[in-house]
Amino acid sequence: MKVQKFSITDANLVRSPGQDGDIYVGNLVDERHGGPVTIGYGRYSPHQTLTEAMAVDDVMIVLEGRLSVSAASDTVTAGPGDIVYMPKGETVTIATEDEGAVTAYVTYPHWAQVHK
Repeated sequence: MKVQKFSITDANLVRSPGQDGDIYVGNLVDERHGGPVTIGYGRYSPHQTLTEAMAVDDVMIVLEGRLSVSAASDTVTAGPGDIVYMPKGETVTIATEDEGAVTAYVTYPHWAQVHK
């Protein structure tokens, strides 16, 4: 694998697996490329909620908008430039309000493998 640069226009955003809301993800690097992590972008429309038992360690960087991430122990609100870490095994709820959000993410290991 070589050094690469990506932007959100490079991502083919598709509906996030296992849900029917307006939440879309697009992997740019994943198991097909031979690296150990998945890297991609996410787009959350306004007023969306996604609850997920984390099957992988997930790092999400908010690029635009705002969202909140709730777990049993705490709730954090994140905006542009903020990073949210969601550890494997934690059940989280990601929610947007009026403006939605655009994120970048890195997971370990590859999340698509656990959603097959």
